[in-house]
Order: sequence, then C-alpha cells, then structure tokens
Amino acid sequence: MINIDKVLKIAKEKDASDVHLIYSLKPMLRIARDLVPIEECEELTEEDLNEIYDYFVRGNLEKDETFKKTKKLDTSFEFDDIRLRVNVSYSDEIPTFTLRLIKNELPKYEDLGVPDIVRRMTYQPQGLILVTGKTNSGKTTTLNALINDINENQNKKILTLESPVEYKHTSKKSVIIQKEVGAGRDCLCYSDGVKNSLREDCDIVVVGEIRDRETMDAAIETAESGHLVIGTLHTKSCAETIDRMINFYDISDQASVKYLIASLLKLVVSQRLLKGKSGKLVLVPEVMVVDNIVAGIIRKDKISVSEIEDAIQSNLEKGSIGLINSIAELFVDDRITLDQAKAQIEEKNIETLNRTIMQLKIKKQAYQGNQ
Repeated sequence: MINIDKVLKIAKEKDASDVHLIYSLKPMLRIARDLVPIEECEELTEEDLNEIYDYFVRGNLEKDETFKKTKKLDTSFEFDDIRLRVNVSYSDEIPTFTLRLIKNELPKYEDLGVPDIVRRMTYQPQGLILVTGKTNSGKTTTLNALINDINENQNKKILTLESPVEYKHTSKKSVIIQKEVGAGRDCLCYSDGVKNSLREDCDIVVVGEIRDRETMDAAIETAESGHLVIGTLHTKSCAETIDRMINFYDISDQASVKYLIASLLKLVVSQRLLKGKSGKLVLVPEVMVVDNIVAGIIRKDKISVSEIEDAIQSNLEKGSIGLINSIAELFVDDRITLDQAKAQIEEKNIETLNRTIMQLKIKKQAYQGNQ
C-alpha cells in the first residue's frame, strides 16, 4: 500500500522539483534534471494510483467531474509547509500523476541569474514584458521573483492570473490579488481574467500563460490601455516568441498586429536551464530589449530570425543579451562544459561561439591583471 505522505516527505528532503507517479514503476523524483526512483517504495499498482487520486481530489465533486469529463486535472495542494502543483491524466485508463513541488520561499531575484534589465523594465508604466522558455525552464520562478520584487519596491496594484496559483504572495508595498484560472475557480479562462482587469484599477497584470489568440488580444488591449502586462509563452527563443505572437492571427490581420506588437512590446527574456558542472541547474538567458531597430524588424512583411538575433547582438549597451554571449560566459566562468555550450546552438554558430569565448577570456585576463 502506497504511503503518499512518505513519498512527499522524501521528495522534500531530497530537494526534488517533481514527483512522477506511474503505474508499475516506483515513485520517481526529478532531481537537477535526473529521474531517480525512490528505492524504499514498491512499484505502484492500479489500486495505489486510485488511492492517490482520492488523496488529492479529497471528495471534491467539481474536480472529480472535471477529470472524468476532460480526462485531465490541474490543481494545487498543500502538504506540510510546501505547495504542490498537481497534474492528473490517464494512461491506459489508469491515473498518472505529475507533482511539481513549489517552495514557499522564493529565491532572491539576484540569485536566479536573470539579468537586472528584466527587473528594471518592470518600472515601465505600460507595455508588454514576456518571460519565455520551454517547459521546466524556470519561467514561473522568474515570474514570481519579479512579482515579489515589485511588491517590495513599488507601490502598485498587481493582479495575477494563474492555473493553478503556485506561490502565495502577501501584499507589502504593493497590493496583490491572485486569481486561479479554470472551471469552478476564480475566472473561467485567461482571456476573461485579463479583460476584467480593465475594471479592477490594476497597474500590473500578470498572465500565467498566453496560449491562444483571445488571451493575446486581451493582453494587447490591456497594455494599449495604459497597463503593464507581464506574461509567459512556451517558446525557445526571443525570435520564436515574436513569430508565435504574430501567428496567433490570420494572415489578413498580421500586418496591423505587427504594428501593435512593435509599439507595445518592451522586452522578451527567453531562458533555459542546464545542469552545471557543480550538479546544480544554471540559467541561460537570452534578452531582447525592443528598441527602434527591433521594432522595425517586427513591422516588416516577413520576420527574419537572423535579423532579430543580429539586432539583439548589436544592442548590448541597451541591455540585450544574445544566447551565444550567455553560453560563452557560463563556459568561461567554468559553470558548464564546452560540449554543453555547443549543444545549445546550431552548428553554423559554433565559430561565433568560439570567437566569443576567446574574447571573454582575453577580457577576463585583462581584468584580473588590473586587480
């Protein structure tokens, strides 16, 4: 018989980011990107997984109905002093679970490795800031660290829309309202929540995920009406983010939306997490500050990825950071291997990476020589 409390305690002690509960396997922990079984546990049976379902749903008829109707459920759960983001789905008609452990204490913004320009950009009175990256790239942590920094240093009303709410914020210098998105929760969908924010006298609206045209429309309208909108997208680079935003729209609408994006978008940060040489995860950020050059590229008939990458590279003095620069810096600082560095970029950019590494090494040696 599975003791889920024991599994969660072990996950917490081992500083796991996720727990996977899958039929016929021992409970699996994700620790610094590696999947590790809990050896002292038995392999999970169908009966175990049905018990785990009852443990998390706790007789909530609405959640039970949602799962049976849609065959998936996203919810939050509290255990001891930690919060869990719980995803339930089916595999061969047996429930399978992915649990994300959310630490109550947010890491300090400066400890994340996110460039300071991202934090400074939150002082903009209006516009659109996007935090992007693939799943498990630390977007939620960065987003909440930004919220916490605003809360401690600015006097704003912040509305967050999340599915589910992960970190619980307490109002400090700012006023924070957190809303959970989904059926039977605080608002039905992201687009509804963003639209209603226009009636709520907010300064900053945080959108947990922009996943469709309706939410993108609402975010643009809110930014256009004088608010700062901070959102996330599942894209792997700054250039891909622009492409995704435009492709939410029909071709006939793309020309007009490009002008809106070019005028409202202030910054995109695209992040990746790599397992460093120390065994800990390290952040690889790419930052695009939208200046007149980038805005001009966005407005063009055809978006050029290479043009955007070149614009980022030539805009370093304004705070932009190219992916190659970030990777090269991590290698020069001995935090990742050369193979890891090369694996993050296309073959055609290897020579540029080698050149950037050489330049950084020379600069570092000159700096150390002056000390």
